[in-house]
Amino acid sequence: MFDSTCKFLAESFSSDYASWLLGESILLTELSPSELSLEPIRADALILLTSEEYTLHVEFQTEPDPNMPYRMADYRLRVYRRFPHKQMKQVVVYLTPSNSDYVYQTAFEIPGMRHEFDVIRLWEQPTQLFLESTGLLPLAVLTNTPDQAQTLRQVAERIDAVPELRVQSNVAASTGILAGLTLEKDFINQVLRKEIMQQSVIYQEWKEEFLQEGEQTGILKGKLEGEQSLILRQLTRRIGDVSPELRSQIQSLSLDQIEALGEALLDFTESSDLVDWLQENHTD
Repeated sequence: MFDSTCKFLAESFSSDYASWLLGESILLTELSPSELSLEPIRADALILLTSEEYTLHVEFQTEPDPNMPYRMADYRLRVYRRFPHKQMKQVVVYLTPSNSDYVYQTAFEIPGMRHEFDVIRLWEQPTQLFLESTGLLPLAVLTNTPDQAQTLRQVAERIDAVPELRVQSNVAASTGILAGLTLEKDFINQVLRKEIMQQSVIYQEWKEEFLQEGEQTGILKGKLEGEQSLILRQLTRRIGDVSPELRSQIQSLSLDQIEALGEALLDFTESSDLVDWLQENHTD
């Protein structure tokens, strides 16, 4: 969700991101990873924007990634193969504070080869810069601010001043999603107008994704409950009544564990067999 939100922002407000990361307000268009592929590319967090002279490669990360230096070198070579005469800027933007050494890595190095890229730790960046561009507003609350709540209020004021409703709703929704990394949902909803956020394309996509995940969760939950009920009936037939304590342990099992119990119970002859099996499988 955070990856897709940042990708949406960088592609929708490419000139703002070019000014921030390239130092020039130039028009950038999306470059499809498929144009570079000799093998599949992890495209969920990959942002490639290009102009006649530049290619901008940005990766937004919520967690440190030990493989990031290799990936940056790999993407650089792929872009060079496709566009050998273009300048390329590569930036990894870490969104949430971390003490990991990985967020300080700026080079990939093996014998005979060294490739460098830039790293931005957002929590070290001055807040004011992000309050001056519409496309950067959603990132402001994650910057080096002494008061994230007050920064969100400042962002909300600037969002309200955006004249185009579609842009306003998209920026508000993106701000709400990214602010969720550090602030409570209730506070975010108090500060940002929910009715504006709900009109956003990215909000609708996030809602649909959330509903699909919820539907899948519901299906799995229903299947698990059905399997538990079946196992309990089978156990009752083989070893007699199952105590409430053992029932509770069975209901805490995962679907995989329930299926394993369904196979194991065929050899049960008394309740101690069930107790032993549960102990062996580390259940409480």
